Amino acid sequence: MTPVASGPLHLHLSYGLPRRGLPAAASFRRWVTAALATTAFRNPAELCVRLVDSEEGRTLNARFCGKNHPTNVLSFPAELPAVIPIPLLGDLVLCAPVVAREASAQGKPLPHHYAHLSIHGVLHLLGYDHLQSASAERMETLERHILAGLGIPDPYA
Repeated sequence: MTPVASGPLHLHLSYGLPRRGLPAAASFRRWVTAALATTAFRNPAELCVRLVDSEEGRTLNARFCGKNHPTNVLSFPAELPAVIPIPLLGDLVLCAPVVAREASAQGKPLPHHYAHLSIHGVLHLLGYDHLQSASAERMETLERHILAGLGIPDPYA
């Protein structure tokens, strides 16, 4: 259990493909913790991160977003009734082949891209979005700030 602001973090990591070359649980914990702490999230938090292959990524993106291709990250905020006292933020799904392909195409270290997408996904779970330019600018500024605190350069540069 890693402290996040004033609440504990319960991070569940699931691999839907071989783990070789993928970030370890400690890395995801560090990135999620940084995102929650920087946003001043003060409650206990529980979330699941699943790393998937292209087929599972495509299936989930088609089912939940109506797009028949895998995408880098999907965020599924928990929608629990207030009477259920579980601190579940939701689920993140990262498609490993897409993340690797993007990192290579953009000339970024793979762990930096995983960090960015993990933080991006956590922000979505907390209600941030990038549907309009003003909200996108706020979200990207926050992502840059969190990543800088981890020693990771601006992903949008």
